[in-house]
This record gives sequence, structure tokens and C-alpha cells, in this order.
Amino acid sequence: MTLTIYHNPACGTSRNVLEMMRQSGEDPQVIEYLQSPPTRERLVELIAAIGITPRDLLRKKGTPYEELGLDNPGLTDDQLVDAMMAHPILINRPIVVSDRGVALCRPSEKVLALLANPVSSFTKEDGEIVTTGTSP
Repeated sequence: MTLTIYHNPACGTSRNVLEMMRQSGEDPQVIEYLQSPPTRERLVELIAAIGITPRDLLRKKGTPYEELGLDNPGLTDDQLVDAMMAHPILINRPIVVSDRGVALCRPSEKVLALLANPVSSFTKEDGEIVTTGTSP
């Protein structure tokens, strides 16, 4: 299975997703998107594959979202994508691409549906335990 994660190592959710992937026996391609942002074309492809709008992918917390006025409902999808290209921190994460689909993995357990052999149980950094429901 081919797996790619658009990852921010400073994000706990992103770290949890990456660790769930690894504990499931996967060796994903890790793209630290703040250092290597996707091209505009790739970002638009990811948004379409997830089945969301550019606005749905915008991250507000810890970003220049408010300063840039991105809450303006009159902004077009192209303008929102332009903002994410200019400021990759606005791209919410982690995005996981697999043979089984593409997802914005928030919450982190969303990644389990994309894995061939997901772990049956995983303890997140905050101590929350996630189970797939396949174990007794």
C-alpha cells in the first residue's frame, strides 16, 4: 500500500496519525508540508479527493487566518487556495493519501479507515485510547 502523510511535526494530531500508521506496519512517505508545500495543483487535487471545500481545509488556530480576513464569506475558493499557498500553515493537517482514499485525519483515528492493517488499539499522546472495535 502506498501511503503519504502531509505532516507537521509540531502538531500532536499529526504525530498521533503518523505513529498509528507506523504501528500498523506502514512506512509512509512523510511530507513536512511547511518546508515542502504541495503545488497549487496538488493542493486543489487533495481538496477534491477529500471531498471538502478550500474553506473546510483552512486552519484557524495558530495561523494568520484572522489577520488575512479569511472569515470573509465573499472570498472565492481560488482566493482561499491562494492564501494557503502563500501561508502553508493555513493548510489543516494531517492529510493522508492512501490506496483506500484521502482524508483530513482530524480526529486522528480517521486514519484507521485508510490502513490495510490498522492497529487494534492506540494510546494518543494525551492518554486517550483509540480502538478499532476489532479486538475483544
